[in-house]
Amino acid sequence: MQFLIELKSRNELLFYFGAFNLILAMLFLVLSQITTIEVSGTNAWYKPIKFAISIGTYSWTIAWLMHYLPQDSFVNTVSWLVIVMLGFEIIYIGIQAGRGQLSHFNLSTPIYAALYSAMALAATVVAFITLILAVRFFTTPLPQLPEYYLWAIRLGLLLFFVFSMEGFVMGSRLSHTIGANSGGKTIPFLNWSKEYGDPRVAHFIGMHALQVLPFTAYYLLKDTKLVIGLSTIYSFIALYVLVQALDGKPFVKA
Repeated sequence: MQFLIELKSRNELLFYFGAFNLILAMLFLVLSQITTIEVSGTNAWYKPIKFAISIGTYSWTIAWLMHYLPQDSFVNTVSWLVIVMLGFEIIYIGIQAGRGQLSHFNLSTPIYAALYSAMALAATVVAFITLILAVRFFTTPLPQLPEYYLWAIRLGLLLFFVFSMEGFVMGSRLSHTIGANSGGKTIPFLNWSKEYGDPRVAHFIGMHALQVLPFTAYYLLKDTKLVIGLSTIYSFIALYVLVQALDGKPFVKA
C-alpha cells in the first residue's frame, strides 16, 4: 500500500492509467474462463491479458522513474503520450479479441490494415519516448541517485528501446514464428512456439530490462561495475535468444 501511495504521488496520470490496465487484465482473465472465443486456435483473451499487464507495468515503471527528472512540461507530455498511444493499443486489442479477430498482422480489410499500422505507429512512438528518457537520464545531473542505480535506469531504458524495435522483425514477416506458419505446439498462455523460432522471447526479455536492472541494482547489487556486468550478460542473453529465433530454433523444444 505504501508503494501505491508513493507511486500516485510521483505521477498521478500514469498511476491511474497503469491501474486501469491491471484491472483490465483481471477482466480479460475472467473472460478467458467464461467464454470460448478463440483466435488462431488460442483463447482470444490471452493476448489482451499479456498486453494489459505489460502496459500497466510499463506505465508504473515510467511513472516511478520520471519522478527523478525535473518536473517540467516534458514529464506531463510524456505521460499523456503514453496514455494515448498505449490506451489506443489495448482498447483495440481487447475489441478484436471480443470479436474473435486478429489485432496484429491483420490486413484482411483496408480498415484492419490501417488500424494495425496505427498500432505499430503507437508502439514506435512509445519506444522513442523511452529512448528520449534514456537520453534525459544520461544528460541530466541527478546527484541524489546512487551511481549504480542511475546506470541501471539508463541501461534498462536503452535495452527496452532496442528490443521494442525488434517488433519490426515480426511485423515485416507478419508472423510471430520463424521457420513455419504460426501455430503448432506452444508454451501454455505465453504461446511461444516450441517447434520454431519465436522472436517474442527476446522481445519480452529485452524490454523487461526496464524493471529487472533498476530493481536488481537498487536492492541487491549496489555497485556500478556489477550493474554494468549484469547489464552486459542480460543483453547477451536477449541477443542470443533473438539469434536463436531468427535461426528458426525454439526457445523451449517440444
